Amino acid sequence: MKIAFIHYHLKTGGVTTVLKQQVKALKEKCEVLVLSGELPEESFPADSVHIPGLGYDSQSQKKYEPEKVADDIIEAVFSRWKNGCDIIHVHNPMLAKNTNFLKILKDLQKRRIKLFLQIHDFAEDGRPLSYFSEEYVSDCHYGVINSRDYNILIKAGLKKEGLHKIFNAIKPFNFDKKESCIKNYVLYPIRAIRRKNIGEAMLLSLFFQNDETLTITLPPNSISDIKSYFGWKNFAAENNLNIEFEAGLKNDFSDLVLSAKYIITTSITEGFGFSFLEPWTAKKILWGRKLPDICHDFEKNGIILDHLYDKLLVPLKWIGKDKFYEAWKTCILTNCSLFNFKINEEEIQKSFTKITINENIDFGLLYEPFQKQIISHVLSSKNNANKLIKLNPHLALLLNNLLNNKELIQNNMDAVLNNYNQTTYRKNLIEIYSKIINNSVCQSIDKNILLSELINLEQFSLLKWNDYVE
Repeated sequence: MKIAFIHYHLKTGGVTTVLKQQVKALKEKCEVLVLSGELPEESFPADSVHIPGLGYDSQSQKKYEPEKVADDIIEAVFSRWKNGCDIIHVHNPMLAKNTNFLKILKDLQKRRIKLFLQIHDFAEDGRPLSYFSEEYVSDCHYGVINSRDYNILIKAGLKKEGLHKIFNAIKPFNFDKKESCIKNYVLYPIRAIRRKNIGEAMLLSLFFQNDETLTITLPPNSISDIKSYFGWKNFAAENNLNIEFEAGLKNDFSDLVLSAKYIITTSITEGFGFSFLEPWTAKKILWGRKLPDICHDFEKNGIILDHLYDKLLVPLKWIGKDKFYEAWKTCILTNCSLFNFKINEEEIQKSFTKITINENIDFGLLYEPFQKQIISHVLSSKNNANKLIKLNPHLALLLNNLLNNKELIQNNMDAVLNNYNQTTYRKNLIEIYSKIINNSVCQSIDKNILLSELINLEQFSLLKWNDYVE
């Protein structure tokens, strides 16, 4: 098979990591070519062709005509292979980072190119400024990285024969190095973007049982995330919190993971959910917030995550019920108007009643100003800390017992390595490509249904949907 990949850029990050995995998995079985709007920052495991018209709008001063970009793609493919390729595999086509992107893909379709569109993120899931007003590409095959997105797209009109699950492969940690000694820190191994919910990691650190340092690996890149991040760094300094930031800039990542006491996650939204799988391959316990929609796939494959929590309840009166309601409702209405999506007041009120039952609210639904108020309450009084433990018994979880649970670690490590290895990944990809080559589909996505599924008011978090506020 001859496979050409398309992505906006090849910068280090989640989608590029997946693209690299796919190239490496396929190299022995397929011929591959990568087409990108930006050249790779470092060596890349496949031949790549720079097509500027595929890049982010924000990175270019020049306007590219969609037909001309499609011409450039065709020329690159036919320069490599006399008879063209079997499939063009496109990553993240539903984010309007390049406003011509859908037009380019539709133009390729007119030239009888088989497209496979792999979705990592939906604009409808908290990114209104990256929303395409036009219809998505129809009559081609789509791929998703979890069952949640699969079920949503089936509801929105795609057919089972034209929609495929591609669960990512996990690269296990290398134990060949000299054994690292366990140090007194708990690691949150992420780039500290807003959706990783840094405030909750800080809140958890107040309940660490052996005075461990909360260690966060990397700073964010985008402007809104950077503002939030510096707000948290300042807050931590003002309150003398036991936190180390940017440890990944001065330490080897594997060493950081292997030397940590355990790993935490407090993210409020994930695409695939690497953070629920990778720690086990380092023989580390994972603790923190569970995302049931994402973790369901892992649990079906035998990975035990019962010890994680899916809510961290805090008293609503600590931030003011009316203040929260006004901020939350305004945020819902603002975002729905950006999507031109109708929502009624009764639905908003009904969902508010559900998420504030017993006058408590999930910390993950709050944004930074409210989160800082909650942490300040806990810091100000031992009684407040005890109140949170009463609401959330997992905060007093006997982590020492959990840390010594070698059976849990071994079970999860085996389940990850058996189900998310490169061999399984390659087999799945090649099977999907064969179906795409041999079966045309007639299908389209109903954007209104997609919006109604993804604007879920009972999970509507200000941290995800609202702009950063000091």
